[in-house]
Formats: sequence, C-alpha cells, structure tokens
Amino acid sequence: MARGSLLSRRAAGVAVLVTLALGALAAGCTDSSASAGQVELRVWAFGAEGEALAPMVADFERANPAVRVRIQQIPWTAAHEKLLTAFVGGALPDVAQLGNTWIPEFSALDALAPLDSLVASDTLAVPHADYFPGVWATNVVDGVLYGVPWYVDTRVLFYRTDLLRRAGVRSPPVTWQELRDAATRVKRIQPVGAFPLLMPLDEWAQPVIFGLQAGASLLSDHGTRGDFHESRFERGFSFYVGLFRDGLAPALANTQISNVYQEFEAGRVAMYITGPWNVGQFRARLPDSLQDSWDTAPLPGPDSGGVSLAGGSSMVIMRRSPHRALAWRFVAFVSDPARQARFYERTGDLPARRSAWELPALAHDPRLSAFRVQLGRVVPMPAVPEWELIASRVASAAERAARGRQTIDQALGSLDAEVDAILEKRRWLLGGRQ
Repeated sequence: MARGSLLSRRAAGVAVLVTLALGALAAGCTDSSASAGQVELRVWAFGAEGEALAPMVADFERANPAVRVRIQQIPWTAAHEKLLTAFVGGALPDVAQLGNTWIPEFSALDALAPLDSLVASDTLAVPHADYFPGVWATNVVDGVLYGVPWYVDTRVLFYRTDLLRRAGVRSPPVTWQELRDAATRVKRIQPVGAFPLLMPLDEWAQPVIFGLQAGASLLSDHGTRGDFHESRFERGFSFYVGLFRDGLAPALANTQISNVYQEFEAGRVAMYITGPWNVGQFRARLPDSLQDSWDTAPLPGPDSGGVSLAGGSSMVIMRRSPHRALAWRFVAFVSDPARQARFYERTGDLPARRSAWELPALAHDPRLSAFRVQLGRVVPMPAVPEWELIASRVASAAERAARGRQTIDQALGSLDAEVDAILEKRRWLLGGRQ
C-alpha cells in the first residue's frame, strides 16, 4: 500500500482526538514572528530538556545571527497528543525532540523528513560510526533514517555493594544464575519483609529485557503478530516471574512503594534494575554515609552479560518544514560531542555520541561506566507504531503471572491474543500493500 494511503488511514484514526484538540492549539498559538531579516526556526522540546536546551540555542543564534530559534517547551504528558494535533492541523515545528519509540508512528504518518542524504553529505557533523549501533537503529524504519539520536537511555543494575559483600557476593552478577544466587544470599541476611531485588510490576522494561536476553523477537510476521508465547520469550519471562514467586522480588507496583530511596537506604532493597536518571537521584537522596556503598553494573544475561533496551530521544526534522537545511544545521549543532557532555551536566541525560563519553564529565564518573558498557549491548524495540500500547499489555501480563493470577502459559497466551488484536489494522494495511 502506498504511504499516502497509510497516512490517510492513520489520520482518520486520530480524528476524534484532533477535533477536540485543534481548538486548544489555535487558542494557544500567538504571533511571535522573527524580526525583520531573520529566519525563524521552530523547535519543540519536551520535559526538562526544553529548559536545558535554551543555553545551546543562544549559542546557535550567536553563530547564526540571521536565525531566531523559538523553543516551545511541552510536558511529556501532553507531548504525544500535541504532536498528533499539530500534524493534522499543519502546525508541526521545523525540528522536534521525539522519543525514539515514537519514530515508527510519525514516520508512518509521513510527518518526518528522511535524513539519510543529509547524514551522508555531512559525515563530520553527524558521523554514523560515533553512535551506539543499537540506539542508531531505533531511528531507522524500513531502511530509512528519520532521526538523529540526541540522548540515550537504557537499564542497568543498581546495587548495595556492602549488602552483597555481607552476603558473600564479591562482584556483581554476570549471569542469570549468579543474579539468582546473589539474591538468595542477600535474602538470608535481610530483615523479614525485605527483598533483594526491586522490579516494579507496572514497568514493562524488565520482562521485555529478559525476553530479549533470551533471544526473543517479540513480534513475528513482519511485526504483525505477537511472538511472546514462544520458547525464547517464555524462557526469559519464566526467569523473571520466578524471582517473584520465590520471594526474591516484591509483587508491587511503583504506586505501592512509598519511597524507593528509603527502601534502598534501609537495606530492604539491595538490587534495582533502573535507568540513568537514578544516578543523580541516588547521589541526592541517599545519605553521605551510603555514598560509598552503592554502585552500578551492566545487566546479567543467560550465560554472560545481557542486552538491555535502547531508549532515549532523537532530533527529527518535519517533512513540511520550509527550512530543512537550517533545521539540519541546528540538529548537527546540538549533536556536537562537547555540547552533549554539557547537556548531560545540566540534565543527567546520557550522550548519544560515543566520543562525548571520552570527555571528563563522563569519563571520570565510575558509576556511568556500566551505562557505557551496556549501551554497547542494547536492542531497539519493534519498529511499529503500536509498540507503546503493546508494551503496556506486556506489563499487565507480567503482573498477572507474578501475582499468581495466571500461569505463565495463560499469561503469554492472553498476551499474544491481545497483541494480535492491536496489530489487526497493521496486518490489513500490509496485506493490501503486498
């Protein structure tokens, strides 16, 4: 099926949302045109990154005095709806920060400009080889590059070094069996009601990671059907569920945990699979007496170091932008390794450029070394627009199995049925195209 047909059907699918939201978009727009003789470049950034981008924008404007960059800061909670609304209303910016799991959706809408030719003609500014391969792959849909990784995210193991030592564990686990053994040993020295591992049940990342580590593909038939009830994902899922059923992890969601940092401080949690934002949180929230008693490590795998998720945000250029060349200049500017390192200092967001990790702010921080190793072992999520909805179903299935409400076989069977229903339209669209 032609991309234009797919565009029309995707647009129709969000018509109700757009009808409700277009009025709000129009009401919120104000005339802030650039000064005479200047070109205005509109950039959208989400969350705290929008505020942290401002100093970089000022540097760009000084280097390009004929350009005025207008940043719009949008909360993450409103970002997806606003992007869809702006797409249908023809009001998308020139450049936007986009979570890399959103790239398949917006490429299917034909909203994004392909970037392959720009990267090929500007290899010094955006050298493909300087990016973590698994993260770069999240920006490629059907062989076409639609984004440039801006900052990266993955999951590693945070752990209490002192508790593992007391339990007789001298180094962080490297294999699944070592992880289970370490958790079992720590459990013996913890007070009643404490747990060695924390993996909140409302997070889909952990069950997906264990499945990926076992070699699962997650989806089959060109991303049109669930592939969770197959041996590889079942192996990882069974290991994950077993940690709950054996009392090594609490069957709790984030909303049921009053304060994870207090639990970690008190020793009621010894190991926690989480992301880079918690490096700063642990330093800020744990007492000085514990600052030498925690560390990070790459995730263990079935037989050796395992893979993790390739997350983060990318910079994209909108297809309808009248300033694509200038937009690319801006994307290349914010992709500079030194600027990415400074951005990390402001936000805690890890750089996408490997050369940025050689700069002092990152190279001299021992708790970031696990992330650097892990980013060399990351896997992109399936490049389908429905992935985030599918991910929420994975979390629900994992919770049912971990709480004992369903067997593993029942949970995975139900999950595949739910995912197949979600992907029904994708099967129809691809069937028509073929």
